[in-house]
Amino acid sequence: MTPIERLFNTLSTPTKLVIALGLALLPIGALTVYTTSAELADTRRALRGEAQGEMLTAARAVEALVARNTLALRVSAYGALSVGERDPCLVARDALSVAPAVARRFSITAAEGAIECGDLDREGLVTRGPVANGRVELWVDPEREGLLLGVGIPGASATGMITAAEMAEAIAAATTRVDGFVLDDGEEQLVLIGPPGPTAEGRRHEELTIGLVDRRLTAHAAADYVDVDLRDRLNIFLPVLMWALAAILSWALVHLLFMRPLRRLNHAVRDYDVATHDFAPPAKLGPAREIRELGESFAGTVSRIEEGERDLIAAIEGQRRLVREVHHRVKNNLQVVASLLNIHSRGAHGDEAREAYAGIGRRVEALSVVHRNHFAEIEESRGIQLRPLITELAASLRASAPDARLAISLDLDGAATTQDAAVSAAFFITEVVEYAILRDAIELEIALRRTSELTARLTVASEALVGAGGSDQRHRQFERIVDGLSRQLRSPLDRKLGGYSVELPVFPEENAQRPAR
Repeated sequence: MTPIERLFNTLSTPTKLVIALGLALLPIGALTVYTTSAELADTRRALRGEAQGEMLTAARAVEALVARNTLALRVSAYGALSVGERDPCLVARDALSVAPAVARRFSITAAEGAIECGDLDREGLVTRGPVANGRVELWVDPEREGLLLGVGIPGASATGMITAAEMAEAIAAATTRVDGFVLDDGEEQLVLIGPPGPTAEGRRHEELTIGLVDRRLTAHAAADYVDVDLRDRLNIFLPVLMWALAAILSWALVHLLFMRPLRRLNHAVRDYDVATHDFAPPAKLGPAREIRELGESFAGTVSRIEEGERDLIAAIEGQRRLVREVHHRVKNNLQVVASLLNIHSRGAHGDEAREAYAGIGRRVEALSVVHRNHFAEIEESRGIQLRPLITELAASLRASAPDARLAISLDLDGAATTQDAAVSAAFFITEVVEYAILRDAIELEIALRRTSELTARLTVASEALVGAGGSDQRHRQFERIVDGLSRQLRSPLDRKLGGYSVELPVFPEENAQRPAR
């Protein structure tokens, strides 16, 4: 698993949903932002182009005015010089007076440069010199606040003037959206409109340089246009805001409708107490019908489990009563058999017969002791406690001994073992004690010492066992029995001076320390 996958698995479900939804909506949001930005850029270019178009319209109006005045001046001056009997200036003035949208101020200059007639100021015009036939010259005169037109005709030249006000009127008639307009002939400049003021908020300033009359003049125009405002800019971020809002709403809905009720239900299930069988789904599981149905399903399942547990407990209790009854009957039967053997031993003829009955009775009594201790511990399945078993067995052996002076001392550690090992250990103790009694033992010692966590050493010793041996039938039978019991315990028989020892398998210390009922 990659680190990214491990990190993703640690995230909560709402966070995973937000990430998945964000990744799913990201291409749509990016495309919408790109489209909106492109549309805003197109709008800005259109507004700028419209402003430039207005400035071109103003320039074309000025150029048209110059062209009309140039043509009217050429025609009127040529016609005036062609009529000899009348005053040429009067003829030219009459001709200009009937021409529409044409300046009325003019002057006619002879071929050698002398001004023949006209109403323009003579100073400054002579220095310009005559204009060659067929040519047109334009120059800005800031002092007269106008544009001077010089046209060449045969034998003379004519000069006219268009005032700044007239050109401004021509611009105003063509457009009202130009904020600045300046004519430049390369040497002088003439302001027709403006200068433009500071650009207002939300508007942009655009300037344009335009060549007029075959680039004899240059126009510097300026215009303001509406820029993209804040609302238009917000349209760019609107998809981003919608994307973020969709992600947040998705997280909130999943968290409120599903995750929070699921956590409450999880806490209720986790805090369920098996002992008290107290389970109730949370009262607030949200509006989601599926979550409420899940809580009801949990409650129903817990109810069925509790009902099954009650049935199982009742069945176990019945089985326990049955086992208790069986153990009780087996114990009673063993005690009856031991009592019958004791009665028969008292009525038997001969020492050998009485000893045989007594030996069999002691063995049956040992088995009965083991059975009683096994029944006492079986309900908790913690094994048979060896200390009370050996103590009870020693008391039984001392009571059944023919010599009332017999004393049995005990040195026992706490240990618990299985029923099979307990039976073998009880028979081992019984056989050794009986053999010691037959050898006229007065004192015996039974010891149980833990040798490890899982083993304990059982030792039965007496001074009567010192020197025990020989080839008599009774000793050989005793040796065969204790050897067989040691093999059942899977332990070697340790024969020491005056004692016999075997290893017993035992449970760990915690089982041995439990108090008996």
